[in-house]
Amino acid sequence: MSLLPVEDAIAAILARVRPPRAERVRLDQADGRVLAQAVVAEHNQPPFNASAMDGYAVRSGDIVPGHRLRLTGTSQAGAGFAGAVGAGETVRIFTGAPVPDGADAVVMQEDASLVDGFVSLSSQPSPGRSIRPIGNDFKSGQVLIPSRTRLNPFTLALAAAANQADVTVTVRPRIGILATGDELVMPGTPLQPGQIVASNSFGLTPLLAPYAGEIIDFGIAKDDRSALAGKLQRAFDAEVDILVTTGGASVGEHDIVQDVLKSLGVELDFWRINMRPGKPLMFGTRGKTLVFGLPGNPVSAMVTATVFIKPALRRWLGLVETEHRPFRLPLAEATPPNTARRHFMRARLLRQATGLAALPIKETDSGHTSSLGLADLLIVQAEHDPGRSIGTLVDCIELAAF
Repeated sequence: MSLLPVEDAIAAILARVRPPRAERVRLDQADGRVLAQAVVAEHNQPPFNASAMDGYAVRSGDIVPGHRLRLTGTSQAGAGFAGAVGAGETVRIFTGAPVPDGADAVVMQEDASLVDGFVSLSSQPSPGRSIRPIGNDFKSGQVLIPSRTRLNPFTLALAAAANQADVTVTVRPRIGILATGDELVMPGTPLQPGQIVASNSFGLTPLLAPYAGEIIDFGIAKDDRSALAGKLQRAFDAEVDILVTTGGASVGEHDIVQDVLKSLGVELDFWRINMRPGKPLMFGTRGKTLVFGLPGNPVSAMVTATVFIKPALRRWLGLVETEHRPFRLPLAEATPPNTARRHFMRARLLRQATGLAALPIKETDSGHTSSLGLADLLIVQAEHDPGRSIGTLVDCIELAAF
């Protein structure tokens, strides 16, 4: 069987992702969520002409040589001046307070002298000075935050300023994770001969959690058909939207995951990708559940989750995938020639005096977790790439990016 190109595999996966669904959530629960409906202003901000500083509200035409303005009142935030500023008058005003009718400028208090209830100014204001006009920030009916935007503290503050108590966001999927392998034991277990500490689920859970409504860890399944089928059935019974298994995705005697998935009704779209690390990747569906069978080697599992599962999750949430394409950085060191398989090369992000650069990590072993722990990036090296010299711009995927 020929190996499936990476782009074809991603396209096949994205074609299986259901259209985003929407729900309404409170603003204080919306951090990190993706808008299904734009946030639209329902009022002007500020809703009145507001002072930009502490000072005096004046009629700019009154500021002539020898002027003395009679102080007639005060305007402060939440308690504006009820009257109007007439000829030869001024009102003490504070930042954020409504500018009284009749006034067309605010002069800061440092430029004012108050003597016996009369104010003299040392500067000549122009109309509009230090006034935030009504609707200066945003206007009623204006789209403030477009749909398909991932909310963050800054956009949430904007939504709150727009008087939105809740927002319409896309529904996040429920994700199940299952590790497989007789050799696996949980972290903290004294190792016996032939045993390996299970690490995949502890990396995949935080990798996928920002996209998920819930992540259920179904533990470790032994390389036994009955035991594996029981664990998988439990995951399907839990009605997870996405199931991710690790291990047993190849074709050895003990690699039984593919057969057991098929026996439980999973229809496989593909299972071998033209890439390294991570060639034995499975993908299929069971009803509305997307099923990813990742390799057991830790580097392969994390790389394939980054390259294939994260785009599916972004599509699930309604994000625009073209905004998450690889970006380009210059190489800090040369890369060697590549094989016929696309290489997702581990790399570090260097901050140099000349700017950012990608430093390739020479280790290519798919079980070498310490090199992945050092990596900030994946350099995307094309099939049969001849190798690139220092300074060449290369495509990179940031591992920590959403």
